[in-house]
Amino acid sequence: MKQTPQSRRLNEVVREALAAILLTEVSDPRLDFTSITSVEVSRDRSVANVFVTADQARYQEVEAGLASARGRIRSLLGQRLSWRVTPELRFYLDSAIDTAQRINAALATTPKTLAIAKDEEGYPL
Repeated sequence: MKQTPQSRRLNEVVREALAAILLTEVSDPRLDFTSITSVEVSRDRSVANVFVTADQARYQEVEAGLASARGRIRSLLGQRLSWRVTPELRFYLDSAIDTAQRINAALATTPKTLAIAKDEEGYPL
């Protein structure tokens, strides 16, 4: 979906509201240490795609916790927003952080031969 300044602002408003709701209003232990990385609200504000990250080992329990708390979270979001329609919440696990950690670990274990300075033709100096 094309991002405009207004859509970015709406996305950020919903992300902040959802983060506050998860932090203060929802007491499900399955959702502890869960972060909302981004939100994409549809143009007509009827759907919000919420991208969530957590520890990779807890993905299934976080999905179950979000599924069971979806109605309560949406109700609380509707109270916080002054919109005519409260968006339907669709939660997705964001694995970008896990991918970045995996790449960082791979780069940390590069062989020493790759760190040797080479000339333009690839021969060691």
